Amino acid sequence: MALTDAHVQKQIRQMVAFIDQEAQEKIEEIDAKAEEEFNIEKGRLVQTQRVKIMEYYEKKEKQIEQHKKIQMSNLANQARLKVLKARDEMITDLLNEARQRLAEIAKDPARYSTLLEGLVLQGFYRLLEPKVTVRCRQQDVEMVQAAVNTNIPIYKEAVKSNIVVTIDQKRFLPSEICGGVEVYNDNGKIKVSNTLESRIELIAQQMDFISGLEP
Repeated sequence: MALTDAHVQKQIRQMVAFIDQEAQEKIEEIDAKAEEEFNIEKGRLVQTQRVKIMEYYEKKEKQIEQHKKIQMSNLANQARLKVLKARDEMITDLLNEARQRLAEIAKDPARYSTLLEGLVLQGFYRLLEPKVTVRCRQQDVEMVQAAVNTNIPIYKEAVKSNIVVTIDQKRFLPSEICGGVEVYNDNGKIKVSNTLESRIELIAQQMDFISGLEP
């Protein structure tokens, strides 16, 4: 049976329609795949940028926190320095006041002689030597001699031992100091410094030690 032109044309149209349909489906498939890949790449890029942004702000936050810590540390150090300066000034004022008061005591014969007796006797007790030498200011020789004479029997009674005391008449303590004595053993290698300045220095050391214990 021979095909008519109409039948041929119909088959051609069917084939063209089939090819168009396949082509359209392929296009849709390609579009869908491209859209999927685009969305995947877009998501990857967005996530990458999100991570970068988070890392950036985390870094900034750490920098700000570190800067804040440095500022707080600097402020704390400045405050501590101010406290230390104020404390040192207060200690200096107290020590100066103590020097002035001790200098006033040295100008009062009655009070100074009593003070010398205590300083001399303390020197005897700290050395516990049979022979000692006492050094003092030249202007204090008479009062120191009186203090020695008063303390020898007291010392003998307390330690049950004799003591020979010499007042150094060749080497005196500087006249500009507030007063007091230095007591040496017989060979001069051991010294007990009981000058008024040494007592002030002892007070200053104790104050520094107490300050060092403060948090």
